Amino acid sequence: MNAFTKSIVLAGAALAALAGPAAALDEITFATNWVAEAEHGGFYQAVADGTYEKYGLKVTIVPKGNQALLLSGQAQFYMQGNLLGTFSAIEQGVPVIEVAAIFQKDPQIIMTHPEMGIKTFADLAKVPTLFIGDDLFVTGYQWMKATYGFTDEQRKPYPYNLAGFLADKNSGNQGYATSEPFAVQKEAGFTPDVFLLADAGYTTYSTMIEGMADYVAANPDITRRFVEASIVGWYNYFYGDNKAANDLIKKENPEMTDEQIAFTIAKMKEYGLVESDAALEKGIGCMTETRIADFYDKMVAAGVVKAGLDIKKGYTLEYVCKGVGMDLKK
Repeated sequence: MNAFTKSIVLAGAALAALAGPAAALDEITFATNWVAEAEHGGFYQAVADGTYEKYGLKVTIVPKGNQALLLSGQAQFYMQGNLLGTFSAIEQGVPVIEVAAIFQKDPQIIMTHPEMGIKTFADLAKVPTLFIGDDLFVTGYQWMKATYGFTDEQRKPYPYNLAGFLADKNSGNQGYATSEPFAVQKEAGFTPDVFLLADAGYTTYSTMIEGMADYVAANPDITRRFVEASIVGWYNYFYGDNKAANDLIKKENPEMTDEQIAFTIAKMKEYGLVESDAALEKGIGCMTETRIADFYDKMVAAGVVKAGLDIKKGYTLEYVCKGVGMDLKK
């Protein structure tokens, strides 16, 4: 080694010593509530493009997990479906807390055959047959009965296939704006009319980030970084290059197709599932006390949720509505 080479090596060693060891990443496990799909795209984006790492996190996504992973400490955060899960946890004394709401709107819909000529959500109360699953029947359908006059007699159990709906041209069917209409197009070759419960006043948030209250209280910095990195991931998924994220989704869920992903992204944007209401001015993930209280009052009036709950135990606004990532919107 000549003198010049030796000086380069020594200079490099000195710089490395000054820089110190690389900071360790905080490890997070995030359990989703369903298989990998574009509805979870922002989280996969933040993994794929290194956003979580930029925020000092190593995030593992566990598809189709459940709240038990959170309660047992196997996951630090869980994807809660909507506020009914929050209210149920409060009633049962389960100390979880919502820290962000990625979806401003619940994606649940009722769809009908276009030849029926249904124009409004209220008109659905006149449809002879509605295929409604058990979960929606004891929650949202009770609100539909109380608010719009739907009846128990209209309801037939939804077997989670579309055969009954496709066979009965005078029927409606529950679904998600991002999936069932696509299946109808593929299976039957027509585009159903779609009515979003959220646009009719079903004001719950959806796809919320939930943690254990004690974990969030003890780890506010990790919580903040996970929430903010996830929000950035969602902006990049919508407005940047999302190929790597979609590749991750398809790797986790081999049945997923590019066509389904494209449909889902288009519908998330069309219906404002992620970007609407307060999120338009204060950023993805935003929640407000007014919205949460409004939905709670509606569910109490419909007999779905117990009155008198201290719903403020179930959420915090500390980590959202700060405009994080809005500069990435194109």
